[in-house]
Amino acid sequence: MKAIGRFQGRRVAVVYGGLSHERAVSLNTGAAIANALRARGHNLVELDAGRDLPARLLAEGVEVVFNALHGTYGEDGRIQGLLDWMGIPYTGEGLEASHLAFNKAHAKIMLRHAGVAVAPDMLVSAATLATLTPADLSFPLPVVVKPVAEGSSVGVTIVHTPADWARAVAAIGSVGEVLVERFVAGPELSIAVLGDTVLGAVEIEAARTFYDYDAKYAAGSGTRYHLPPRLDADTLAAAEAQALGAHRALGCRAVTRTDVIVGADGPVVLEVNTLPGMTATSLVPKIAAARGLPFGELLECILDQARCGPPQEGAHGS
Repeated sequence: MKAIGRFQGRRVAVVYGGLSHERAVSLNTGAAIANALRARGHNLVELDAGRDLPARLLAEGVEVVFNALHGTYGEDGRIQGLLDWMGIPYTGEGLEASHLAFNKAHAKIMLRHAGVAVAPDMLVSAATLATLTPADLSFPLPVVVKPVAEGSSVGVTIVHTPADWARAVAAIGSVGEVLVERFVAGPELSIAVLGDTVLGAVEIEAARTFYDYDAKYAAGSGTRYHLPPRLDADTLAAAEAQALGAHRALGCRAVTRTDVIVGADGPVVLEVNTLPGMTATSLVPKIAAARGLPFGELLECILDQARCGPPQEGAHGS
């Protein structure tokens, strides 16, 4: 199939792999993206991101980057800043939105300010977490303990009883900041926004205790996906409105996937993912397909939105 869109005939690099804890997921995402774009006729190179990435981008004559890096370096603003500096347009969110969304504590400040519903929380260091007990919290169990800056549910634990606390501390480790959030019970949704339009939502029914890393990526996890969600129209519309509000509050411009719990008091936003997975089990492609947007066309829409910011705004056709 012939490539279409803004970057037809341009040198596209799919940048994936990298150095984060989510490297394995990124390799799968990158391979799926590269295969689909190559099938659409794009002039493509695949780059596993290492310390030599800037030199390789220059050597390959790359004109636009399809960012498939998950986690640290890929969706926290670092590669975005590098590509801004080099003047190479890239897919996904810009530096500021990426950094804000990746740091869950910063993101929740912005979301609260914009009137987006989020769960009550405490922000502590990993060292402080190790000295706390559930009795020290300002809200009762159960709670969710999560790293401030990780994706794919890495290090996340639900603490139902005081006996679970040590397991949560061990999962976090000894470095970084930690969010302890009040647990919200209810149906879990992932809601996709493309540009400034809600693509749709999927309801996640995890066979495990919660939708953790294995539930997301392991074959045979038993996770079930309901498209459309098993919710009434008004409730679904309210959840989608919260997701779109979160997307806008963080200054997002491309494709996001917002995780939402429909609690007893209404939808609550858990987090905004600025670089959703694009694997065989990924949610945004499922949602897009349900809307009649095939995987290759979805990628083309994402690629069409590629741009870069200062200090070289406008370079390479951005």
